[in-house]
Amino acid sequence: MRQFWITFFGSVAGVIAGALLTMLLLGFMLAALIASAAQQASEGRSARASGGDLVLQLDLRRDRLDQPSRSPFAFSEPLSVVDIVTTLQRAQSDDRVRGVFIRANEFGMSPAQAEEIRSALARFSGSGRFVIAHAQGFEGTGITNYFAVSGADEIWMQDTSAFSAVGLASESLFLGGLFEQFGAQAEFLQFHEYKNAANTFTEDGFTEAHLEATTSFLNAILNSAMTASSEDRGMDASTFRQRIVSGPHSAEAALQAGLVDQLGHPAAAREAALERAGGNATVQDIETYARNLAATPPATRGPVIAMVSGQGSIITGSGETGFGGGNVIGGDAMADAIDAAAAAEDVRAIIVRVDSGGGSAIASDQIWDAVVRAREAGKPVIVSMASLAASGGYYLAAPADMIIANATTLTGSIGVVFGKVVVEGALDRIGVNIEPVSVGGEFATAYSAQTPFSESQRAAIEAMASEIYDDFTGRVAEGRDLPITRVREIARGRVWTGAQALELGLVDRIGGLHEALEAARELAGIDADETLRIRRYPRQPTPMEALQQLFGLTAEGAQSASRLQALLELPEVRAALEARELAGVRGVQMRTDERVPR
Repeated sequence: MRQFWITFFGSVAGVIAGALLTMLLLGFMLAALIASAAQQASEGRSARASGGDLVLQLDLRRDRLDQPSRSPFAFSEPLSVVDIVTTLQRAQSDDRVRGVFIRANEFGMSPAQAEEIRSALARFSGSGRFVIAHAQGFEGTGITNYFAVSGADEIWMQDTSAFSAVGLASESLFLGGLFEQFGAQAEFLQFHEYKNAANTFTEDGFTEAHLEATTSFLNAILNSAMTASSEDRGMDASTFRQRIVSGPHSAEAALQAGLVDQLGHPAAAREAALERAGGNATVQDIETYARNLAATPPATRGPVIAMVSGQGSIITGSGETGFGGGNVIGGDAMADAIDAAAAAEDVRAIIVRVDSGGGSAIASDQIWDAVVRAREAGKPVIVSMASLAASGGYYLAAPADMIIANATTLTGSIGVVFGKVVVEGALDRIGVNIEPVSVGGEFATAYSAQTPFSESQRAAIEAMASEIYDDFTGRVAEGRDLPITRVREIARGRVWTGAQALELGLVDRIGGLHEALEAARELAGIDADETLRIRRYPRQPTPMEALQQLFGLTAEGAQSASRLQALLELPEVRAALEARELAGVRGVQMRTDERVPR
């Protein structure tokens, strides 16, 4: 009886504590929402009250998503690349905005992000406004951070820093030797030799095909960045390349080589930007400026272009990952969004923005079908590829009217992979025994991590993967109007850059979101002087809607989610989870290595 009352009152106390913690959590969230709204209102009043000229400040040192986060609680996240492009576009017609002051990234960024931001800045500068960039050194060895700002009117660099941007590097993880040491066995089927996503588990180093493909796309990215940056700096390509690869340079040497224009601290560069803007100008973060634009009533006239966005691994279902979850593309969610855009009478064209290394073959095919049906409904579909649109990310793009990729986008990887890691031997070494029991057909244990594939299981899986590979290449051939023999020749799981893919006929144009909008205007027959209205599908949930979804979350669950999210941000944990995700996935996959060089 005593134990009963202890358990009873302990449960009651736990419920009360849980309720209090839940109320506290929701209180913090509501306070954050109110504070955010008040800050935005204050910023809007300040901007209107000042009435002066503005210099927008863009900080490229912060990691950015390609597209806005679906989470309404992401208060502190910087603008996505898509939002930077659209905000700079709108700023070009704002008489108050005189220029942009950039805090350059010191250590590296995604090549395609750098390329898209560089292009947006070039259009902004072409509107008669200035661009001044300041770097506290280009300390990373990759050229991408310099590539993003090479077209600035002035590049400042702190005189105590270094210019180490000499090329491009990538690192690949191989666990084959580790698995061998611990008695684990990686069993994967890959179609074909360039499909390297499983090499992490099966190899202890580069295969010949893996190294060839990696070296090829790294060289292609470097050449694209070198060519564009040399033009920005007014140098011939060979001279510029020699000055870059001969680094690292001191700040003074970088100035003498013409790689930067001024030496000084951030305060001096910011002051130079204000002087160029005029006496009454103020600096405003681009995030603040974008929030003020969002508070402005949207245009009610003009043709509508639908924007369907997806980033992350492709999975079946809605793609909802819960509180603090990462970004994924749900087959249901993206297909439904495309269907809704196709059904809207006032939508003239659909842009599908993709940033994904692939995932589920079934979900990729589901989105492919939605793209096909949208075209059959008379809506032009344009795919805009971000940093990565490969494997399943390319599959869903194949039937589009037009595919647009940045020169440095990683795409292609037309192939499939399936397998598992058998841990029976590793568990035996530590005295753990897991014995599977099954009834019915022999294939029932095919996904078990305790037993290797039997001959019949391997044959069945190979047949399924082969069929999906044939479907993949067939649909690429149909969508791209290429002979199937040519598709199979250039496929084999190989990753290409956007520039390479253009030559192969896998994409139609080089460019980013801006070029996708222009293509939508072209295919929909919209006049150049008409203002486009961009409508996002699906609609972003409001903070209150998200709060309502959280009411069922216990305080213990919320606290655990918060701790887990912090843990998941650790680089070593993220790498381990990526490996575990591929090892434990069910079904045939269209997936490529998502590590983008920086």
